[in-house]
Amino acid sequence: MTETYEVIVVGGGTAGLSAALVLGRARRRTLVVDAGEPRNAPAAHMQGYLSRDGMPPAEFLAIGREEIARYGVELVRDTVVGATEGEDFAVELASGRTVHARRLVVTTGLKDELPTLPGVAERFGRDVLHCPYCHGWEVRDQAFGVLATSPLSVHQALIVTQWSKDVTFFLHEGAENDLTDDDLRRLAAAGVDVVPGEVAGLMVEDDRLTGVRLADGTTHAREVLFVAPRAVPQTGLLQQLGAELNETPFGAYPVVDATGMTTVPGVWAAGNAMGFSEQVVNAASGGYRAGATINGELLMTDLDAAVRV
Repeated sequence: MTETYEVIVVGGGTAGLSAALVLGRARRRTLVVDAGEPRNAPAAHMQGYLSRDGMPPAEFLAIGREEIARYGVELVRDTVVGATEGEDFAVELASGRTVHARRLVVTTGLKDELPTLPGVAERFGRDVLHCPYCHGWEVRDQAFGVLATSPLSVHQALIVTQWSKDVTFFLHEGAENDLTDDDLRRLAAAGVDVVPGEVAGLMVEDDRLTGVRLADGTTHAREVLFVAPRAVPQTGLLQQLGAELNETPFGAYPVVDATGMTTVPGVWAAGNAMGFSEQVVNAASGGYRAGATINGELLMTDLDAAVRV
């Protein structure tokens, strides 16, 4: 028996659940396929979401799953391994199941590739951080370090001075002559100390970051270290379907219109699947917009078909 839905949402994070909620409330038969690997899983809390500030991400998603279930939306814990387009979209799951849908919402997000420095992965989301808007308030006025991993790291070092005036910029594998005159002037004006030399590892005592150790053996007392992970967009499904991608400094993301529709008719993207800077609140908005647009588009498609009969 062919299992057919009106919409399949690929990814059960904030964007996917938001789209599913709108579609469920619009009485659309909807399936959410969730691999259970949210990007913000390492974080104990999420910030900056009005009325949900400080809520643990896992709790937030659990509430979202409960809400979509009220409207008959189905959710399966599985992974989409492929999709083909014909009269509808045939979506293949890792479990061996194939499901069909008239429209797809892809919310597969991105993965953070952390610097291969001992201790960084273990402490990521605790006192090794990447986003001051997400975590800056909680670590305000502490001794910050910023690890240079790309030309954009200078910007990160400058931004975090909004939350602490004690900031040290570790050039790591970079060189001082890689910094422009504007970089040096701004870093000096912001009171950021620039430390050359490769970082060898982190110093941890009683399960707390206490410092950064350089390859030459020198140490610098720090309580927080900001790093810039390499963003890896999870766009395999979109590429398989033929979606056009746009190269950015943070990876290649699908070309979308204002509603999130990709260049493949019937396929939408939302959340970090469509851009690096989509925070939780943006992902919720993008999912909502995609869901509402799809409902209206399906309605008009069916009405136009009825008129032609």
